[in-house]
Amino acid sequence: MTVKKILTEPDPFLRQKSKPVEKVDNDLRLLMDDMLDTMYNAQGIGLAAIQIGVPKRVIVIDLLKEKDKKNPLYFVNPEILWSSKEDATYEEGCLSVPGQFAEIDRPDKCHVRYLDYDGNKRELKTEGLLATCIQHEIDHLEGILFIDYLSKLKKSLITKKLSKQKKELERIVV
Repeated sequence: MTVKKILTEPDPFLRQKSKPVEKVDNDLRLLMDDMLDTMYNAQGIGLAAIQIGVPKRVIVIDLLKEKDKKNPLYFVNPEILWSSKEDATYEEGCLSVPGQFAEIDRPDKCHVRYLDYDGNKRELKTEGLLATCIQHEIDHLEGILFIDYLSKLKKSLITKKLSKQKKELERIVV
């Protein structure tokens, strides 16, 4: 398994729509394993393939924060079948928007259809943090970041801050 580089805003690649996966094979399972390693290394709870530069409709999630326990979930070609009218508010962050957090309202519950790690068709009824995380990651597959739900001013301030940080990191000091 390999830890990959996570793309950060304002990288235009993050705004691409991801393509559906034709089949779940060993190459795709290797991608999902790499995504998990990358997510764990960055101490995240969710990651979409587009965030590591692969425009495929694949996400991984693990809400367990304990180092010794893992409960990875794999979603290939996920689609939301239903979402509740009641919203829940969570303070969201994102590995592609480092160091930035904001309270975002999303449906509290959703039902999702997807293929699992082995390519089996599945449906899952979710609520709370898992529902929020799935919606956040599916947004990535559509080229949407959580900051897109903020006011233009807040989004602009965050984007400028990230651009400045990126330039500082790219400078070479000898």
